[in-house]
Amino acid sequence: MARFIFLGAPGAGKGTQAKILTDLLRIPHISTGDILRASVAEKTALGLKAQAYMDRGDLVPDQLVIDLIRERLEQPDAQLGWILDGFPRNVAQAEFLDNLLSDIEQPYSYTVNFEVPDEVLVARLLGRGRKDDTESVIRHRLKVYREQTAPLIDFYRSQQKFVSINGDVLPEDVTVELKKLV
Repeated sequence: MARFIFLGAPGAGKGTQAKILTDLLRIPHISTGDILRASVAEKTALGLKAQAYMDRGDLVPDQLVIDLIRERLEQPDAQLGWILDGFPRNVAQAEFLDNLLSDIEQPYSYTVNFEVPDEVLVARLLGRGRKDDTESVIRHRLKVYREQTAPLIDFYRSQQKFVSINGDVLPEDVTVELKKLV
């Protein structure tokens, strides 16, 4: 049973590695952004609630995101494992998530933090060619990420199920390290 929480700055390779592992292990890659978009598109009760916040330009409240994650984790394809990407983003969300996982009896295996130097992340993100990925915007996103995530890393490290992986190597080398955790 493989249940992973992936942490890492934008451009650290979480999505790439999640795709590789989900294909290999036949478990879902659960991205909170994808869950929100799917729930809104399907007009589920939770999706309609989320849409109201998004239409106003507000952040979707933690409890609503947790409810969406609960709904997703209870689906049949998630019973043998999952990779959670994009949540939690802070300690309060991590505590919510711990309570949820305890409630549904799906403890996570590891929290995996992808370590990549900021200069490498900036180069990777600029290389994607997205028009909103300017260097100043990228550096700001990385600063915010570091501020929000440093306490989160300490939170998970204290739970003894925390692994830090060097993401500044070839993707296949990262995959080799991840396979050791399965």
